[in-house]
Parts: sequence; structure tokens; C-alpha cells
Amino acid sequence: MASTGPEADAARAAFRELAEARGHAVDNARAAATGLEAALVAGALERTPALDLMLADLDRALAADEVGRLGGKSAEAARFILRAISRELDRA
Repeated sequence: MASTGPEADAARAAFRELAEARGHAVDNARAAATGLEAALVAGALERTPALDLMLADLDRALAADEVGRLGGKSAEAARFILRAISRELDRA
């Protein structure tokens, strides 16, 4: 069952705003993931198994970007995963 209420709605909106912000996709992904983790810890949104897997995938893509192994592929991976997380947030 999806989280409801103004805190859940605000957390979803904040994630989507950060994910779609102007700027580099990897930087946006880091900011969006940090904000989402805070919302999950605060209990504004419910963790789902799929969401945890997507966040782990995003973390791996961001870590690869830090060491320069994926280059532009990290940005594309981040954009792809952010879109999937955004869809999953409707169930979180």
C-alpha cells in the first residue's frame, strides 16, 4: 500500500524535482537519492523491495562515476534508474 498524506506527496514531488533539475544527471541523481533516503528514514515514504534494488543500482552507477569507469554511461544509467524510481514512488 502506498504512503499517503502531505509528507508522502511532498517527498515524491521533491524527488522528482531534484531528478529533473537542470544540471548534470549524476549530480541530480546524487541529490535526489539523498533526499529520498531522508524521506524513507523519516517515514514519509514506505520502502519497497523494488525501491531498495533500484537505489542499490543507482548507488553502483554513482560509485562507478566517481572512479571514472563509466564516463557518460553513468549519466545515462542514472537517468534510467531515476525514471524507474519515480514510477516506483507511486507504490512507496
